[in-house]
Amino acid sequence: MSTKKTELKVTISCRKCKTEVLKAVAKLTGVDSVTVDVEKGILTVVGSVDPVCIVTSIRKTGKYAEIISVGPPKKPDPPKEKEKEKSPKPVCTLPACCKQCKLVAVRYETYYGPCSIL
Repeated sequence: MSTKKTELKVTISCRKCKTEVLKAVAKLTGVDSVTVDVEKGILTVVGSVDPVCIVTSIRKTGKYAEIISVGPPKKPDPPKEKEKEKSPKPVCTLPACCKQCKLVAVRYETYYGPCSIL
């Protein structure tokens, strides 16, 4: 298979979501590199992996994923001499956990209360 660049629209709302998505995609065979643009919600995967397998793996984590584009990877631009220093981009900080990631513990009590041994 040839190397291709796959871009996907993924809902990432916290650091835990981002980590889960990256782990799910990174364990697929044929993945060369994975990048995430949190502000735009775009996941870019470069490698010989099938785009449908990427979406399936992401959806198994409980996140929504949609393929935007599939095509040949872009060749890196040659470095420019004496490039002006740009002001750094503001970093998008994500919360540690979102409402979707928090697990709610549910405790079922019997008719007589939490303990049935008297």
